[in-house]
Amino acid sequence: MCGRYTVISPAPALAKRFNAKEAAAPAPNFNAAPSQALPIVTNAAPGQIQLVSWGLVPSWSRDPAAGPKPINARAETLGEKPSFRQLLARRRCLVLADSFYEWQATERGKIPHRILLQSEEPFAFAGLWDEWVDRASGEVHPTFTIITTEPNELMAKLHNRMPVILPGPDAERAWLADDLSAAQHQQLLMPYDTALMKEYAITTRVNSPAHNDAEVLAAA
Repeated sequence: MCGRYTVISPAPALAKRFNAKEAAAPAPNFNAAPSQALPIVTNAAPGQIQLVSWGLVPSWSRDPAAGPKPINARAETLGEKPSFRQLLARRRCLVLADSFYEWQATERGKIPHRILLQSEEPFAFAGLWDEWVDRASGEVHPTFTIITTEPNELMAKLHNRMPVILPGPDAERAWLADDLSAAQHQQLLMPYDTALMKEYAITTRVNSPAHNDAEVLAAA
């Protein structure tokens, strides 16, 4: 799964990298966690970076507080679940990031690791988004989830899943393109090239989302 990540690149750099207008520039996020408003780019507005809540609430939800808010969706079963199948066809997004965290189970307990590209540049997870309407206020609330897949060689040492990282701008544009088929979109949901990634163990400071500063990145 993917339950924590970073977005520490400056807003102007993200805007340039993803060829999209920046949202109101948020502070660097060293410990992005579910329920937070985080930067994404949707297929409905591919030229705009939006801050959207992490944890998918389907459009048909009557009481979002009562239902699950999945932070991840399995790539292999998107077509089997009606809600995800519809979003794969209609509502795809780029989830902007520059590293993510995973906890390795060991005899000494769970050891957190930070995973990033060899280049240390920003990248995009493949995501799905939806929006629900507060019937009392009429306010529209968009939300998103991150798609996961089988681990590559690097990630298999840490966990049995990894987030789908789209391999560059061409794949990102294809993921957002509305004129591709579901099968073509599904083909993009592959493990990232191991040779282009790196990781290192960090301290357990990351375990609490309340710790949101550069110290979280320090090697153990």
